[in-house]
Amino acid sequence: MRSILCLSLAFLFAAPLAAGYPLVANERNMLFWFDAEGKVTAKVELKGAPHDIHVLENGNVLTHQGTEIVELDAQSREIVWRFDARSLATAEKVELHSIALLPDGHVMVALSGEGKIYEIDRDGKVHKQFDLKRDRPHPHRDTRLVRPVIDGDQWTYLVAQEGDGYVREYNRDGKIVWEYDVPLFGKQPKGGHGPEAFGDSVFSALRLPNGNTLIATGNGHSILEVTPEKQIVWQLDQHDLDDITLAWVTTLQVLDNGNIIVGNCHAGEGQPQIIEIDRKKNVVWSFTDFEHLGNSVSNSVVLR
Repeated sequence: MRSILCLSLAFLFAAPLAAGYPLVANERNMLFWFDAEGKVTAKVELKGAPHDIHVLENGNVLTHQGTEIVELDAQSREIVWRFDARSLATAEKVELHSIALLPDGHVMVALSGEGKIYEIDRDGKVHKQFDLKRDRPHPHRDTRLVRPVIDGDQWTYLVAQEGDGYVREYNRDGKIVWEYDVPLFGKQPKGGHGPEAFGDSVFSALRLPNGNTLIATGNGHSILEVTPEKQIVWQLDQHDLDDITLAWVTTLQVLDNGNIIVGNCHAGEGQPQIIEIDRKKNVVWSFTDFEHLGNSVSNSVVLR
């Protein structure tokens, strides 16, 4: 059975619907820790807004500030390891949008602008690298989240390529083994970041145990479950949830009971930033905090 390594970006929070969860989430360059009742227990100011957050098995947080990857201690929140991924690049302008801890202890690094995936050790030595296919190269849009799909001691990478509007799965030699063109469903693209915008700027994708792929479509305001044959077998659209409007749909987390936690960025005040739903599209729980988090919660991880 395939799985995604460690606790990755995802989300949720705050009742009245159900008991909450402790979590880590960012608002621009501020990283907050919340307890299960929604109270802030710690915060760290980073030197740049992260687009990826992982909570490791020891409780440390692996994230980044700009192009610098940092690991924060679970208790002190101090940086215990750092590496500037800018040193890997030859391109003049690069951005770091995704990282992940790999089964062999190495770290996956995705550099937009350079258009490459790297596997590095803690000293920054590159053990593998490959080029991404890029139809519309751009240092801000080559990738969003990249997730390793683990199968025993082997893995591939699911890459959300925002600028191309594609989810592409690469093996470790850089060969595309599966891809999915995120549909516009007959609509015309519309600029902006909020509920009024529209496009196929895909943010994240997860491989499910059944072999299907769960996709957060970014400004497509939706979640799609797609078979290996590229058929949509389940989807959540912008207005499917009572009294909730989806905007920039970002990170995903699938709970043990099958419920999905989804990030709802740029939706505006009065709308939850993190939502838990079941497969019948019932809202099980949601989290809204505009005192600490605001309208730019791009990433979060529920701690279980």
